[in-house]
Order: sequence, then structure tokens, then C-alpha cells
Amino acid sequence: MAPVLGGHRVELRGMQPRDADALFPVWTHPRVAPWLNAPPLSSAGDAQQLIGLLLQMAQEEESLRWSITLPGAGVIGSCGYNYWQLAGAYRGEIGCELAPAYWGQGYMTEALELALGFGFGVMGLNRIEALCHPDNIRAGKLFQGLGFRQEGLLRQYRHTAEGFQDVVLYALLRGERAQDNT
Repeated sequence: MAPVLGGHRVELRGMQPRDADALFPVWTHPRVAPWLNAPPLSSAGDAQQLIGLLLQMAQEEESLRWSITLPGAGVIGSCGYNYWQLAGAYRGEIGCELAPAYWGQGYMTEALELALGFGFGVMGLNRIEALCHPDNIRAGKLFQGLGFRQEGLLRQYRHTAEGFQDVVLYALLRGERAQDNT
């Protein structure tokens, strides 16, 4: 289960089935949904099923997802590790989404700083990757602002309902994060 991580303005807590009502409008928002590598959702019940799958994956240590909460506003998004590999690699892939009403206010930067600290410090990761659609300029700027470096374009890396899709690979190494914090 994901531990609670507290920041200055946001708190990350383990995703729960009750979060479906708050996350459904985020995951299906027309400015968010096109960037997600997830099946389309048609109801809060679908969101609850997705959360159930994510919780099952967390129990099997295949994934780790937090709900991003804001005092007075409740759940405003989610973030976490889509996967990680410790044996021989010590790397993981991070992902995130936030309700558009909260974009540009630093909430996701704060949330990801907490998740990155957990990944490098507690999980023992050496490399954290983020995969973004090439047209998702906001996400690219977010990850670069956190110190991630763009490493390349993975051609036709994902298959979606629209067909094969390229992604941009960003990565942050433990040593680079340490240098940024000195």
C-alpha cells in the first residue's frame, strides 16, 4: 500500500475505491484523456474498476499509485509508478494527471517531488523515466522542470484505439537529482 506523503500544499495518499467519483472527471476530461495510456471510461463505476486493478497491481508490487489531495478541495489528480524493476536495473516509470482547474499552480510539481523522493530514497531507484506523447508540451515542460532530460523518441511505442503512437522518453538519474538539490 502506498504510504502517505505530505508536502507544503498537497498530500499524496494511497488511491482508494472511493476516489472514483473525483478521478472519473479528471481521467475523462477532454484536455487530459487524450494523453492517458488507459482504456476509455464511461462511468465512475469504470473508474472504480480501474482503481481496483491499480490496487491489485500495488499488492503484487507491480505498480504504486497515489491520489493527490488538496485541503479543502479533496482529490485533484493522481500520480505514481506505472512499473518498476529493481533486479539489474533499479528503474521505474512515473506517470501523473491533474484536473485542469489546478494546472499551472505548482501542485503537480510538488506531488511529483514527493513521489520522486520516495522512488529514489525508499524504493532505491537509480533511474526514473516518464513517457509522454510528443504533442503533450505541458507534460514535457513539467518533467524538464523537475530535472528530467529528454533522451529520445520511441517510435510507435504504444498502441491505442487510434493506432500506434510515438512517445518521448524523459529520464532523471539519482545522481542528477542529488546535484540539483545541492
